[in-house]
Amino acid sequence: MKAFPRSHPLWLAYILHRLSGIALALFLPFHFWVLSLALTRAAALDGLLGVTEMPLVKAAEFGLVFLLAVHMFGGLRLIALEWLPWSAPQKTWAAAAAGGAFLVSTAFLLRAI
Repeated sequence: MKAFPRSHPLWLAYILHRLSGIALALFLPFHFWVLSLALTRAAALDGLLGVTEMPLVKAAEFGLVFLLAVHMFGGLRLIALEWLPWSAPQKTWAAAAAGGAFLVSTAFLLRAI
């Protein structure tokens, strides 16, 4: 496979996919811990859910959904790279994937507000 210079738009898509994967992997243990509170300490879960009404937490939720969407669309881009022949319009698809990720996470944020 041809290596892209760091100024190439697909380099940014690669970096976003890697960083979103790392961030999601770091978030998962916290998420599983919160889910375990539902089974073991319901009062602690209720207290933690009360924190989710704070504007900063809502912004963090937007970031989390954005990371999920970026990672999903980045994965779809990688699948397309493996299964489809490489062509110049794939830059457009990479930009559309980032735009789609932003659209999905913004819709989530607007619903949460």
